[in-house]
Amino acid sequence: MEIGGPVEYVVTLTSGASGVVSLRCMGKVLRLEKKAVEDAPDHPVAVAISLERYEFSRSNGHAHSEVA
Repeated sequence: MEIGGPVEYVVTLTSGASGVVSLRCMGKVLRLEKKAVEDAPDHPVAVAISLERYEFSRSNGHAHSEVA
């Protein structure tokens, strides 16, 4: 990951009454906090990202897009 680079992630929300809703989120990397570790000196340990766009879909297959 690089600062300013694109990132995409999915958040899954569940509810007993309405099933599952998945949020597919797109944004950019804002900040990386790195910690040197002997086995993996270049791995970030914390990442801050923006949320620029998202799409959600329910378990019934319907999808909807939004811009944040």
